[in-house]
Amino acid sequence: MNAATTAAHAPIRDGARARRLLVGLTGGIGSGKSTVAAQFAARGAAVVDTDEIAHQLTAPGGAAIAAIRAEFGDAVIRADGALDRDAMRERAFGDPSVRRRLEAILHPMIRAESQRRLAAAQGPYAMLVVPLLVESGDRAGGVDRVLVIDCPVDVQIERVMRRSGLTRARVESILAAQATRAQRLAAADDVIDNSGEPAALGVQVDALHRRYAGDA
Repeated sequence: MNAATTAAHAPIRDGARARRLLVGLTGGIGSGKSTVAAQFAARGAAVVDTDEIAHQLTAPGGAAIAAIRAEFGDAVIRADGALDRDAMRERAFGDPSVRRRLEAILHPMIRAESQRRLAAAQGPYAMLVVPLLVESGDRAGGVDRVLVIDCPVDVQIERVMRRSGLTRARVESILAAQATRAQRLAAADDVIDNSGEPAALGVQVDALHRRYAGDA
């Protein structure tokens, strides 16, 4: 659930941060953040994905499960011991205080793990993937550049419906809780157009990779 990663981005003040450019990669649901991040990683960037960390924390046996169970009860925990993301999402959409309580559990854990991974990772520059970076309102607590993965809203909706089976109305409700396309673009230092096929991303990723590596 992307709401779990809105503040996984407090200031990174460690040795790795001092030596390397830190890029914050963001975009709306269905924009293709993971696809683009993987291409940067393949070129040697040190990529840390806060949504991936949130999933690991809420997987069976994850470090956040005990606290989530204590706060919300067994109804949001699946039989295998993982967070029931659908049940949690339903609660959070109906009551904003639920999301804030979940964030209070997850954000400190995500922040600590992000810092640990950035400090340990090797690469000419670091890239922190934060799905709701713009919504946080603080440029991810100190990233040097904001990279927005952009595509038309209709493309986002189609992609999410295709991969998740959610209805159009449900996807639109998720989008309504996120920053608008215009808000993300206004916050961007760099933009990658991901409105087409993944193969079309290479040229754009290459150009930014060279720039980021040169700034490191």
